[in-house]
Amino acid sequence: MNIFHLSAECYPIAKVGGLGDVVGALPKYQNQLGETSSVIMPFYNNKFTDSNTFKKVFSGRFNLGRTFDFDILTLTDNTLGYDLYLVHIPGLLYTDYVYSSADTERFLGFQIAALDWLVQLKQKPDIVHCHDHHTGLIPFMMSQSYAYHKLKMTPSVFTIHNGQYQGWFSHNKIHLIPPFDFSKAGLLDWKHQINPMASALKCAWKVTTVSPNYMEELKYAANGLEDLLRYESDKCVGILNGIDDKVWDPATDDSLIQNYTVKTVTSGKKANKEWLCKEFNLNPELPLFAFIGRLVGEKGADLLPDIFNNSLVHKNLSIFMLGSGDASVEHELDELKFRYPGYYNTYIGYNERLAHIVYAAADFLVMPSHVEPCGLNQMYALRYGTVPIVNKVGGLKDTVQDFDDKGFGILHDGATVHEGSFAIHRAINFYNDVERFKKNRNLIMKIDHSWDTSAQAYINLYNSLIL
Repeated sequence: MNIFHLSAECYPIAKVGGLGDVVGALPKYQNQLGETSSVIMPFYNNKFTDSNTFKKVFSGRFNLGRTFDFDILTLTDNTLGYDLYLVHIPGLLYTDYVYSSADTERFLGFQIAALDWLVQLKQKPDIVHCHDHHTGLIPFMMSQSYAYHKLKMTPSVFTIHNGQYQGWFSHNKIHLIPPFDFSKAGLLDWKHQINPMASALKCAWKVTTVSPNYMEELKYAANGLEDLLRYESDKCVGILNGIDDKVWDPATDDSLIQNYTVKTVTSGKKANKEWLCKEFNLNPELPLFAFIGRLVGEKGADLLPDIFNNSLVHKNLSIFMLGSGDASVEHELDELKFRYPGYYNTYIGYNERLAHIVYAAADFLVMPSHVEPCGLNQMYALRYGTVPIVNKVGGLKDTVQDFDDKGFGILHDGATVHEGSFAIHRAINFYNDVERFKKNRNLIMKIDHSWDTSAQAYINLYNSLIL
């Protein structure tokens, strides 16, 4: 099959969250399974594009209130494991950021340019796979816009990575969408706005999300799309994300202070923990808890200051926080450094190498998420022998079983300060049961969360649309 993935993010080109990790891995694993899978994404002005060279494969022009010229570029030397195509639109997409407050025109332009290129290819796509609302109008345009009638019978798949963000914009911009039969405008509308995610739910041949449990949760909590998701449920399926186990491998990860395997996990994690604790003035003799991620409401960031404060008063653990986001939460978390020196520290910001070291150094990873479509952090943690402490929600529920229920992690029932604090208390008791904890560490490193199974599940889904 000739598969094209369209996304605003793709690791290592541009990544803000889990969407970038998924789109950077899924096509690579599909290619390893014998398919031809490529990625189309915007061209951003960033470190990746500055340090690579590109060749032009197509040029075009479209109107979006004014005329824009665009190029489709591909890497001159490609070692990604999939073909990458970047939509270069000077004055619209050539930015040093992925998202902004003016994203309607930016991502609509991206979608139009991508379809202008796909529709003229001699070898048409067998599958067009769209990711999140930034590509949500593509299924509509493929099936309804006159310019793309040659793609009308091409199956489209839409994946919801985060149902809270839907790309809403006013009907006064409907003229920016390439011409179509206006009697079909209802396919764009949801609750008196143009809603790209709702449109994709109506128009895509299949709709997926990134874990089975999250698909069920969306039917009851989808920021206004609950009724539509229940109505379209026959074409919806949850497929659990995987992780790129070549990138996330403690045996070969060149970010680590010391590499390790299951056989050498004790010494390997000790070396990474000692480095991190020395660097950030923490006690390596205590169990080390970590949070890695965006400091936003969905991730339970609002709970972290109180959860950490409740736990640190006992001075029987160390905590390290790596992340950024809500300024008030950042401030509260930073303040704890002065209250608990030697037991707590932070790194406010994003640091990919440090994140890898933290996964290797920590004994526990804290994830008190209110919403977690799939979650990759808990899978990275398991791969590195770090026990996840998670709220029983979304993909966390699909991937973590409690150690007191014949499992290997720590689950709490509800995103609250009380539940999160008690989960850390349970974790310390688990850590102090030395033999059980050591045995569990060896077990979790062997759990297979690679993309192999998930990539095949998507291929099976595509085949069901073609055959």
